Amino acid sequence: MRVLIVSQYYPPEAVPLPADLAQGLAARGHQVKVLTGFPNYPTGKVFPGYRQRWRSTEQDGGVEIRRVPLFADHSQSALKRMLNYFSFAFSSATARRLSRGADVVYVYATQMTAGFGPWLWRVTGGRPYVLHVQDLWPDSIVGSSMMSGGTKERVISGALGPWLRSAYRRAAGVIGIAPTMVSTLVSRGVPADRAHLVYNWADAGEPVASVLPAAEEPRAEIVYAGNVGDMQDLDTAVRAAHAAADAGVTLTLVGDGVVKADLQSLVGDLGADNVRFQDPVPRERMPEVYARADYALVSLKDMPVFRGTIPSKFQAVLSAGVPVVTTVQGDVRRLVEDGDVGLTADAESVDSLEVAFRSAAARTSDERAAMGRRGRTMYDDHFSRESGIARIEELLSAAAKGTSRRR
Repeated sequence: MRVLIVSQYYPPEAVPLPADLAQGLAARGHQVKVLTGFPNYPTGKVFPGYRQRWRSTEQDGGVEIRRVPLFADHSQSALKRMLNYFSFAFSSATARRLSRGADVVYVYATQMTAGFGPWLWRVTGGRPYVLHVQDLWPDSIVGSSMMSGGTKERVISGALGPWLRSAYRRAAGVIGIAPTMVSTLVSRGVPADRAHLVYNWADAGEPVASVLPAAEEPRAEIVYAGNVGDMQDLDTAVRAAHAAADAGVTLTLVGDGVVKADLQSLVGDLGADNVRFQDPVPRERMPEVYARADYALVSLKDMPVFRGTIPSKFQAVLSAGVPVVTTVQGDVRRLVEDGDVGLTADAESVDSLEVAFRSAAARTSDERAAMGRRGRTMYDDHFSRESGIARIEELLSAAAKGTSRRR
């Protein structure tokens, strides 16, 4: 097949799945091109070495990458964030000529606006597209602190609703990343025979070997690695870790994002000496981060939309063989509890997360190791890169063949 991947985010931004898919499809003999923006996530500033212009082309092995301009931003301003999303939507839509050389278009929909171009091309007779939904819209934006409440929420929901229904209806396939998300997509108009579950994946190297010394007393070295954003509810994690400091709990936040400065101020105000910050690390160095942790935190705010999502860091933690502490409700909580791969707590509850942190510190090394092994088994069985790419390849092939029949 000739596949065009459309994604607002692409390496060197720390969003690996689109590149994994591109390289995986290319290794399977397909011709792959990528349409993306200039890298600026999560800082909201264009990365050093890049200068925005109308078109930029680069090569990554057998994959051609075409970049188009956008309004670079990742602030808490609703207007600026919308400009970021919609600027990519419209600039990528102007690359219709690139889509004409494809048999099928794959959309990595962290925000649904990435699907605007493929939807428009399809409406006007273009190639079929498959949506890979990472966050449900408009839920994930109207529920955020920068959009929630009042006129903004009503305007955004009212404007996006009809277009989202059309985008779902015209898609050759719609992929959800969790069972609840798939059922929600069907309830919102995706034909049941075109709704598919494909779990996100992570790099699957060998499970990490801990470099921590043996604990002579209760201890829980907990790491959070990822976007330090508003939706991750790290304020609750900082307060819970501070409250559980006497139990031997420490929390290290690895990454960057819009609320990092606020969290640093909170740590200072609390005098939370057991909470530390570390700059982002490259993807290939994440095993070093997990090797210095007893547990990894996976957290999100208490929003209905998050009950049907599985953050990619969850798969990364399972792959590393590190026990999980999570506040993500719904599908993630069920997976952790049913598989006994870690500890769970209520979202946005300092008291509940403090209890989980204290329980984590009290577990024996054998108990932790067993949770980590079960997590790695869960990853191998359900979240492997190979199975995910193979399933998406199958869906793209079906979409492309459907077009051939119509021709």
